[in-house]
Amino acid sequence: MNLKTLCALAAAAFALTACNKSETPAEIQQDVAKAEAEGQRDVADARSDAKEATADADKDVADAVADRDADDVAEQAHDANETADRGNSKIMIAQAEATHKVAVEKCEALTDAARTQCKDDADETLDQAKEAAKTNR
Repeated sequence: MNLKTLCALAAAAFALTACNKSETPAEIQQDVAKAEAEGQRDVADARSDAKEATADADKDVADAVADRDADDVAEQAHDANETADRGNSKIMIAQAEATHKVAVEKCEALTDAARTQCKDDADETLDQAKEAAKTNR
């Protein structure tokens, strides 16, 4: 019974010490490159989604104009503006999240308290960027 407990404690201690080790520069560089690539894909996807939604909204406006329905034109134009704003907000958030991923990966070069502070700063910057995106919307 004591052997099992001792083994469990040893495994837990090993796991905890591994968490406090900083990564090698090569690992960090690889992780940063991966985060940058993922971020670029996410931003490109957000831009594509926004472009598609805006095109659909613009088509609705054009259809309303073709129908010569002034009330519908005004409503569709309003909806198109909201769609564009939502798309811009999603792009801003995707960019902020991409930047955040890279920043967090760069934090891995640091140790203990410095790493924690770095990640906290990155989280705060992300929260501020998301808030700014909501405000702009």
